[in-house]
Amino acid sequence: MKGTIKQIRMGNRIKQQIWLVALTFITLSVSAQSRQFTLEEAQEYAMQNSFVLQNSRHDIVIAQKEVWKTITIGLPQVSGTANYTKFLNLPVSLIPAEFFGGEPGTYMPVRFGQDYSSDFGFSVSQLIFDGSYIVGVGSAKIYLDLSRHALEKSEIEIRDAVSQAYYLILIGEENKRVMQENLHHVKSLFNETKAYFENGFREESDVDQMAIMVKNAENEILKAEREISVAKVVLKYAMGYPMADEIEPADKLEKFVDPLRADERVSGLDVTEHIDYRLASTNLIASERLLRLEKAAFLPSLSAFYNYSKVSYGMEANLFKPGVSWFPSSMIGLQLSVPIFNSGSKILSVQQARIELDKAANSRRLAETTLQMDYLTAAAEMETAREKYENDVENRRLAERILEKSKIKFSNGLATSTELSQLETQYLQTYGAYIASVMQLLQADLKLKKALGTL
Repeated sequence: MKGTIKQIRMGNRIKQQIWLVALTFITLSVSAQSRQFTLEEAQEYAMQNSFVLQNSRHDIVIAQKEVWKTITIGLPQVSGTANYTKFLNLPVSLIPAEFFGGEPGTYMPVRFGQDYSSDFGFSVSQLIFDGSYIVGVGSAKIYLDLSRHALEKSEIEIRDAVSQAYYLILIGEENKRVMQENLHHVKSLFNETKAYFENGFREESDVDQMAIMVKNAENEILKAEREISVAKVVLKYAMGYPMADEIEPADKLEKFVDPLRADERVSGLDVTEHIDYRLASTNLIASERLLRLEKAAFLPSLSAFYNYSKVSYGMEANLFKPGVSWFPSSMIGLQLSVPIFNSGSKILSVQQARIELDKAANSRRLAETTLQMDYLTAAAEMETAREKYENDVENRRLAERILEKSKIKFSNGLATSTELSQLETQYLQTYGAYIASVMQLLQADLKLKKALGTL
């Protein structure tokens, strides 16, 4: 008997250990596949993993390589050559026959050279002056600045996309929570109405009306769940997060909405610090460098060079054996290239560059005006969104109060199911307007931050 009890206890202990191990694996699996993010953490994750930003960083590296590639044009250039030749037929030269005692006016064919030849050597060149090179190096650095500005612009767009998707998840979860509460209340009324009907105190139409309200409430929950799922997919895409892994927001909606309810005056717009203005300014500088580059094409270029080579000849194929003579040669010099006439193509290129410079200047003025317009528009939309939000909060509160009173009246037989259904629809409409105003408020805040260049 004691042995049986001991076996039972041992079996229970083994089962407990098995369950503990299983729970541990389940916990590890869930933690590995699901992760919570605050908005700041989601944005930081996107900065490191977004495919768009990864490509933008690659563009910066490419621009850096392009700068060095341009610089190397002005550095010493060294090249080497080597040749080995076997003449199948030596070249023939005609020499006057009288040199060899022949008749005047006649020629004798003579072959000069040997069957095999080989040479090797190297050359060194150094650019001394080239106006296009000097301007080109500066232009390459401008190209690098443009790549860096493009990365900063992409980071702003990614932060905006992550914020929008994150807000949609929070709003969807809040909507789902309220719809679940509403479903709970509607089900209670349905069960209560059904009980009254079975006891002869309610009509069948009241039960049917309540059943419709239950189905509508269930559909609203399904709709909210689908919206949350879609928002999570969009957030994963913006972050560069694996689609197969789960993601959950760690922040609450109130964290972002409550600070926006205060009527705070935003600081003024500093156009010169905005990324769009800085991009337009860099494009203007690039156009100026392009004009200088086209003008530099009229300047001469000067370079120095040094060449050294050795050559050998023989009637045998092996020219590299000991005793074969190699004859060296070398030279040093300067090469000057002066453009003289090109049928006006360089003049036309300069004229085109001037037009591009005027366009770039207009684009910067347009960017400045656009930023001012965007700021004023965003500030006005923020005020409108804040006022609409406050009105919709009050409307929701009133509609909820009316609905609760109507439910009490319905339970006491003082209101019909049709009246209750109408008030339920009114509440859902006001709540939908409230949800829309929350998103409008958050989007207006993002738009204002983008207009200020602070996102």
